[in-house]
Amino acid sequence: MSKIITLGEIMLRLSTPGYTRFVQANTFNVTYGGGEANVAVSCANYGHDTYFISKLPKNEIGQAALNHLRRFGVHTDFIARGGERLGIYYLESGAAMRPSKVIYDRTHSAIAEAPPSDFDFDKIMEGANWFHWSGITPAISDNAAELTRLACEAAKRHHVTISVDLNFRKKLWTSEKAQTIMRPLMKYVDVCIGNEEDAQLCLGFKPQADVMKGQTDAEGYKGIFTTMQKEFGFKYVISTLRESFSASHNGWKAMIYDGKDFYISKRYDIEPIIDRVGGGDSFSGGIIHGFLTKKPMDEALEFAVAASALKHTINGDFNMVSAEEVEALAEGNVSGRVQR
Repeated sequence: MSKIITLGEIMLRLSTPGYTRFVQANTFNVTYGGGEANVAVSCANYGHDTYFISKLPKNEIGQAALNHLRRFGVHTDFIARGGERLGIYYLESGAAMRPSKVIYDRTHSAIAEAPPSDFDFDKIMEGANWFHWSGITPAISDNAAELTRLACEAAKRHHVTISVDLNFRKKLWTSEKAQTIMRPLMKYVDVCIGNEEDAQLCLGFKPQADVMKGQTDAEGYKGIFTTMQKEFGFKYVISTLRESFSASHNGWKAMIYDGKDFYISKRYDIEPIIDRVGGGDSFSGGIIHGFLTKKPMDEALEFAVAASALKHTINGDFNMVSAEEVEALAEGNVSGRVQR
């Protein structure tokens, strides 16, 4: 069993029932989620010893978020308590040509204002095999960006593999600010995950591809992968390739580069999409599991793509599937027949 650490913010998620719009809703469905918390749950589901690092308010809502993580086997030993509030995000699920919408209410959240003294990163990283973070965390606040840097430094001191999901969020920061923070952090990263927009807006690289028009020819990514690997020294550069035909219908595959070879996964046609929030996080969790279970890079990628395809069929942020279910899909069982 590997020890995995993730650092980030878990939020209260308030989503409109079914496919109703914000202006129609009289009630909201309540759950919890957030980038690195979602990754932690995936890894815990695969049997790993997973710790989520954050700060939650010392009230009943903060406790509810903590309990939600524990329910899925995530360790919460290093979560600090205190601060003003838990971040919230509102979700309106789109359908057909109407896109989904997210509204954030996370300013002054507990983790956004947490000082470094809340965490002993050397203790946290001791004995760890993997540390994962995403571009959402340093985008939350300058405080959170400093926590990310300190966590990366501690992980390096303890020889922990570090992965990042670039995860650019335009509602949290600009591309210019993102690049000033993200590029210096790349020197710590072993495995870089992102899509074409993330690479451009966080790091300043642009592939020759137009995903908005469904043009995800992997050839357009080879040049950028090679340049990123040379500039930052990544062991692996990985990109998901999403074809957005509508809010309800996506094509989904991914590509990986190890400094020598490129590999492109099989493609999944996902229709209908039940909930795509957390799809990228479930991909990251799958990659981490794949490498930690000593899969070669092509098998690790196929596992991650299959895991994420399954997530699109599950409500909520978390990917509540087992490794066996993912393996079955990766091996070609796409019939969806009832299991008796």
